[in-house]
Amino acid sequence: MADKLSNIIQKRTEESKKTYTFKEDHNPRLPADYWFQTSPEGPVLFLVFFTQACRWAKCLGCNLPSRVSLTHIGFKDIMKQTNFVFMNLLSKRQKVKLGKIILSNNGSVLDEETLSTTALLYFISQMNIHCPHIKVLTIESRAEYVDLAELETIHRAIKEGDTPTDLEIAIGFEAFDECIRNEHFKKGLTLDVVENLADMISRYQFRLKTYFMLKPVPGLSEEDAIDDIKEGIHYLDSIAEKYNIKINMHLNPTFAANGTPLAEAFKAGTFTPPLLTSVKEAIRASRGTRISVFAGLNDEGLAVPGGSFIRPGDEALIDLLEEFNRTQDYSLLE
Repeated sequence: MADKLSNIIQKRTEESKKTYTFKEDHNPRLPADYWFQTSPEGPVLFLVFFTQACRWAKCLGCNLPSRVSLTHIGFKDIMKQTNFVFMNLLSKRQKVKLGKIILSNNGSVLDEETLSTTALLYFISQMNIHCPHIKVLTIESRAEYVDLAELETIHRAIKEGDTPTDLEIAIGFEAFDECIRNEHFKKGLTLDVVENLADMISRYQFRLKTYFMLKPVPGLSEEDAIDDIKEGIHYLDSIAEKYNIKINMHLNPTFAANGTPLAEAFKAGTFTPPLLTSVKEAIRASRGTRISVFAGLNDEGLAVPGGSFIRPGDEALIDLLEEFNRTQDYSLLE
């Protein structure tokens, strides 16, 4: 299955006209990446496991698979990555202070073919031992890999920690408009799938996080891009009410990612990354709704030269948005 999956990933990458390569020289016993953020839950560790790449491999502007492996990474090596996190990366103070952990593998953590369930449960067990005050564990995945049996297992595991921990399932939504999302961006996600997931996680009162991209495809104006996010906010608000769950929109301004068709569009002048002022305006539309919003402000060093959404003079606005992420204080956006 491992070789077959490698062939599928490689074929889809080429069919999607992506030119990046994979990171086969990376030590498989170390995470692909990690960084720290702040949120209303407190300090956040964002951890990216080094695993086999996302098998979907079609999304227009995504080059995250270039940071992981084309070939299979076994559960023993992934467990070594967990050991690195808790034995070498986190200090005693950080372990006590952490309020949230986000788990990623630049694909789907819940796809057991690319990230072993054994390795995932091992991470949760070590989290329970070493980080006593985790309020939220976020797991990134494409929606089709979320199933009730695995949710039940994870639900039982996180309950064994010293303090209550909420589980948050995070999916890439990218754009609300169906044509933008699936025909242009090639996300392969329908609203029926989103609502089925919302219904599934509502049984445990888990949380839902949705990654949206501001201006994800060429040809969108700033105004049209903002309007799409506003429509997404309205939709998520209705889902939060219907299923009585907490929903967060993680709003990422789009950058021109190296080795993707979006980078070629940037070079051709048909795509321009959005302005951070547009991020601010889009977030304001969530005030008074049932959802929270987090502004993504990290291009992870994956943008082509000049293709980031961060421009000279944006420093004060970045500080303001980071403060909003910490506090959810909408008065900062006035």
